Amino acid sequence: MDISKEADMGDGDISKVMGFTGFGKLQKSAKKFDLDAIFEKTRREAKIILSHNVSRDETNASDDIDDMLIGPPMSLAKPDTVTTEDHASSSSPIAAKEMDSDEDSDYADQDDPTSHFPITHEALLQHGSKPVSGITFDPAGARLVTGGYDFELKLWDFVSMDRRLKPFRCAAPCGSHQIKAVQFSPTGDAILVCPGSSQAKVLDRDGRAKGECPKGDQYIVNMTNTKGHIANLNCACWQPKQRSHFLTCSHDCTLRLWNIDEDSKISQLNVIKCRNKQGKRCVPTTCTFSPDGKLIATALQDGSLQLWNSKGPFVQPCMKLLTAHSVGTDTSCLCFALDNRYLASRGGDDSLKLWDIRQFKRPVGVVLDLENVFPMTECCFSPDQQTIITGTSVQKGKGESELLFFDKQLEKLKSISIEDSSVVRCAWHPKLNQIFVGCASGAVHAYYSPDHSNRGVKLCIVKEEKRKSSISEQTSATVTIITPHSLPMFRENQSRNLKRKREKERMDPVLSHKPDPPISKSFGGRIASGSSLGSYVRKITAMEKLDKEDPRDAVLKYAKLAEEDPYWVAPAYGRTQPEPVFAEVQDDKEDDET
Repeated sequence: MDISKEADMGDGDISKVMGFTGFGKLQKSAKKFDLDAIFEKTRREAKIILSHNVSRDETNASDDIDDMLIGPPMSLAKPDTVTTEDHASSSSPIAAKEMDSDEDSDYADQDDPTSHFPITHEALLQHGSKPVSGITFDPAGARLVTGGYDFELKLWDFVSMDRRLKPFRCAAPCGSHQIKAVQFSPTGDAILVCPGSSQAKVLDRDGRAKGECPKGDQYIVNMTNTKGHIANLNCACWQPKQRSHFLTCSHDCTLRLWNIDEDSKISQLNVIKCRNKQGKRCVPTTCTFSPDGKLIATALQDGSLQLWNSKGPFVQPCMKLLTAHSVGTDTSCLCFALDNRYLASRGGDDSLKLWDIRQFKRPVGVVLDLENVFPMTECCFSPDQQTIITGTSVQKGKGESELLFFDKQLEKLKSISIEDSSVVRCAWHPKLNQIFVGCASGAVHAYYSPDHSNRGVKLCIVKEEKRKSSISEQTSATVTIITPHSLPMFRENQSRNLKRKREKERMDPVLSHKPDPPISKSFGGRIASGSSLGSYVRKITAMEKLDKEDPRDAVLKYAKLAEEDPYWVAPAYGRTQPEPVFAEVQDDKEDDET
């Protein structure tokens, strides 16, 4: 025992000298926690944090109240010095009734779902005289683009626009084809235009052309072997999650997915063939993506709705409903809610239906007798996804159209009379909280609320018109006298960046008076110059009118001159050409006698 104790003491001394605790592995014991102490410490810290938050909120509230007060500070009485008159006045029945009325009005605003609708004020934007067939916003809500049956695309900028409400650019990107739909890309840097032709176009945010879809071969029967559509388009939309992909549907019974690369070259990705319940080809009337980009919804002319997986395969739809709308009608719009569950459809059978794709066999709600005569009458969800809006169509001179508001059970909440023309397009921007309605008369009605809406039209209606400068001001601002040999004290200071200014003016087609480029098709009273049949006929008729001389007579008038003075042809064959011997012409009578 004594030897072991000495060995243990020796090992301890050695370990102290060498700087480590011991030799070999030691048995480690589990760490013990005092749970009661930990819980108590956490409770004390939570109380301290909560007290700090409450005191901070009280100071912020008092600062806000101080900011709202105008004038000298009010003298606050102590609670002990409150008189009986104050108690009597506060407990009087008149004051109690006023407090009750205020509370009732607050509760009424909370119970009324239409109190937050931005429909108290209205502004009018005039697109033209033909129906407005397309309305779209950029994601930030700074610009509005409208397209119509007058072949024109107009761009509106809310920041630079004054109370005259005029667009800053007008363009006809598709020539003499009507515009059926327009849509800003999810990033706001491009505009997709769906014309009445077979080729969709992509423009930049200023309305200049970036790319155009290729046209397919109409002599090929199998639509998957063509590189584009061969019939007029019905609808087009962007993919919400991929900025370079978009979708189009056409009368050639196909949907096509496209990709536009960085060089603005558009190529085809996939082809979806639409078929009815008999397996025959059927025309899609509208198409859209779900907000998460996973589903493609389309409506066919046989009244069916089909949902496809956006990643494929595109052999059969993942969901199909054959009796969604009446057979032979054109469903004008499909719109997904942001939760990717509800789908609203505006039918050509004068109906509005709401579907839950989790139970796709029957609609959640149906509204009938909503007249629809346009193939692009729109419906959309409100920013809070609790309200659905759509418009009605009317014949000219037979009443007024309406903008209708429905809840998710398609119970009517409110209606607004627009004018004596049909409602074609409607859009409710989530950031601006403003509703824009495009009508068949060419007018765009902008509805807003001073309390609930932000920017947008509110920025324009308060701006004064720009005052035109007088002639004297223009001459004084533009005319400058250049005196290079004058003394420095009398020399005028000239701007050094005149070259840059002139380059910018040269790039501007308005300031540089750039002539209109030649057009390929006759449009707006202008005759196109090219190799078309019309230009050829016009050219021939013009030549016939100018040259009335017989070409044979024009050649034979030089025959006598050629015989008298042979210069070109006759000398070359004078030595080798034999003399012509012609047969004698005999009369028919002599032949009979012989």
